[in-house]
Amino acid sequence: MTKALLAGTLALALGTYAFRFAGPVLRRRVNISPRVVRLLEIASMVLLTALAVTTLMPSGKGAVGFALPAGVLVAIVLAWRRAPLLVVILAAAATTAVLRLLGVH
Repeated sequence: MTKALLAGTLALALGTYAFRFAGPVLRRRVNISPRVVRLLEIASMVLLTALAVTTLMPSGKGAVGFALPAGVLVAIVLAWRRAPLLVVILAAAATTAVLRLLGVH
């Protein structure tokens, strides 16, 4: 490993620890209005949804087919029904894999 890579890894680790440590420390000192808290909750859900959609859908030039959107649909339904995250992930992956195994692309 090079010195730059080690220095970057150390800086990232220290920065991550600092952010995690600052949350509980600053929570006692900073008062946030309930409206701002609610807006931040909504913003986090929008951001996570956008991340999931852009990550799950392929960006290649080929045909998407039916298997991947079917797996995403299974994940959406299970998440909406408040299934555990592991169940959502495994069911979506299994749905996509089984459909591709059966020749549905």
